[in-house]
Amino acid sequence: MIETFLPLCRAAALVDLGADDATAQLNERFGYESEEGRAFVESFKALHAEGAVADRGELPVEWGRVSKATEETLGFSLDVVHMNGAGPDHIHPTGEASFCVPLAGEPEFEGTRSGWHVLPPGSRHVPEVTGGRMLIVYLLPNGEMEFL
Repeated sequence: MIETFLPLCRAAALVDLGADDATAQLNERFGYESEEGRAFVESFKALHAEGAVADRGELPVEWGRVSKATEETLGFSLDVVHMNGAGPDHIHPTGEASFCVPLAGEPEFEGTRSGWHVLPPGSRHVPEVTGGRMLIVYLLPNGEMEFL
């Protein structure tokens, strides 16, 4: 299953998450509407339908870990959430690159409807999906996140 997510890791490994244009860079490298992006979205949705990802908890936040940060994932941990509301307050010491996939309604994750959403190192937020349901893959450098 991990191989499904490796294209995201390869794209994120080439981007400084602290750069002002990090989201734009990621959308250019691995866009939601690109051929590779569409293939990933279909595979990702299938994994969710099979119960292979985001298999813990209950809405508004179902979650699951795909991988700890490893050499294979280029130093990123991979976590998946299925959301239709707010999650827990936390800090990203080294940043976060998220890939958002709408499932139902017209969901937004902090203003992002689909594709990449980047939070820079040191950022703090209460993640929230409004307007529907969304699948999100979180790539965390070195797996670093601090819940508050």
